Amino acid sequence: MVRLRLQRYGTKKRPFYRLVAADARKRRDGRFIEQLGYYDPIAVGNQIKFKLDRVNYWVEKGARPSETVQSLLRKTQAAGVAV
Repeated sequence: MVRLRLQRYGTKKRPFYRLVAADARKRRDGRFIEQLGYYDPIAVGNQIKFKLDRVNYWVEKGARPSETVQSLLRKTQAAGVAV
């Protein structure tokens, strides 16, 4: 099963996340299928940038977003995403 989830990057106490489509059996920061965007919680205004067309593609193919990704998609007002 494919999951849409966040991969953690950055240094200690300075996290930076990438939204990726990955096999649910892989590790959090392990191999992924495709990078779909990024999320920077430290930046002013919680900088979020997702490729919504690719997110929609993966959701249509049966990928399930994690709870955190679902809430971030709601924040970006991605009403067209069927989550």
